[in-house]
Amino acid sequence: MAAIYARCIDSLALDPGLKVFNFMRLVFMGTPTFAVPVLTGLAGLEGWEVVGVYTPPDRPAGRGRQPQSSPVKNYAQEHGLPLFQPASLRSAEAQAALAALRPDVIIIAAYGKLLPKPVLDLPLLGCLNIHPSLLPRHRGPSPVITAILGGDQVTGVTLMLLDEGMDTGPLIARQTYRLNGNETAAGLTRTLFEIGGKLLIESLPRWQSGELNSMPQEDSLATVTRKFERADGLADWTQTAEELERRARAFTPWPGLFTHWNGSGLKLVDVSVMPTASASDDADVGVVVETGDPAAPAAVVTAHGLLGLKTVQLEGRRPLAVSDFLRGATNFIGTRLSSAEND
Repeated sequence: MAAIYARCIDSLALDPGLKVFNFMRLVFMGTPTFAVPVLTGLAGLEGWEVVGVYTPPDRPAGRGRQPQSSPVKNYAQEHGLPLFQPASLRSAEAQAALAALRPDVIIIAAYGKLLPKPVLDLPLLGCLNIHPSLLPRHRGPSPVITAILGGDQVTGVTLMLLDEGMDTGPLIARQTYRLNGNETAAGLTRTLFEIGGKLLIESLPRWQSGELNSMPQEDSLATVTRKFERADGLADWTQTAEELERRARAFTPWPGLFTHWNGSGLKLVDVSVMPTASASDDADVGVVVETGDPAAPAAVVTAHGLLGLKTVQLEGRRPLAVSDFLRGATNFIGTRLSSAEND
């Protein structure tokens, strides 16, 4: 954990000429690991005080269903920051406790809860949210997954003023990020929130001083993402190899791209689009073929092209390089992988 925090601090190295104008009382709201760099940056600045850290209550997790605290909670406790874990911010009691902190601004980074209007109206400088897309494109719960699935070449981060809608509030600042086509959802999310943390700290003094103004979103350009489910990770072999490769990256770490073989789930951990020359013209979609490529010695026939298999994981087993997997699964080549959950 200490190594993660050290990387967070390094990732938020700021312009030495950056000025913090006036004292500010900050409340931070966030949950997962990738929100920690944002809190790290705020807590490390002189002249600003993090007077409260909000994160959801501990939740049962793992096989033992033991209560598990969020990474943001762990950071707050390790650094002596005041911690609050209300189940909801809609009660009068929770709102009174927040008001007692007298925040000048509330910062939200993947908190996971919509804020009611009394909370939105509480801080003088508003509630500022880091959203990992270039709003108004990809509003909603899954902007990073949707960007990868769609093959977007450019995405970015938006610092916005929250209102009662779903990512509909005015824009304060944006920064673009060009994709290289190899990103996973986990890696891209981490990168975008590191960028967002820097953007926040560079923008907040200008927002406080009135130098930076907000701008309404162009609703006519808005797109809205949906929440994905485990079933979205089931491979559909009537899609193209390129579409399936994007799904594998978009659904890393969850739910992953998976199929069924010999009555068991098979997760396709690392895949690639095979060169056109290696495509098989006489095999049906979903059939596993041999490629002769040491990096991806097996591939699955798709609607267009072959999806190379580099690493796979049988349900309940550890991940294996496909070259090792084939030694124990001698009947894998030539079989047809299922596209149905119950096959």
